[in-house]
Amino acid sequence: MAITITIPTALRQYAGGNATVALEADTVGALLRGLVEHHPELGKHLYTEQGKLRTFVNIYVGDEDIRYLEGEATPLQGNETVSIIPAIAGG
Repeated sequence: MAITITIPTALRQYAGGNATVALEADTVGALLRGLVEHHPELGKHLYTEQGKLRTFVNIYVGDEDIRYLEGEATPLQGNETVSIIPAIAGG
């Protein structure tokens, strides 16, 4: 089953203008790698040069932040939605 990943407005220009992308993956890390494989320009916005997920990028499976689950090793079930939520700073 395909997993739907939602792309925030600020990153859609690097994902072919898509608001969502559906890919097959069994973990969050595999899903994100697949997304970057299909849309390489997203890579520098999601990952550091060391290959770590950037601290200002939050990834949610449903309503759960993967930082409180198993990180990129968080398993995925069919028909789940994964959301990329950029942190917003303000004053």
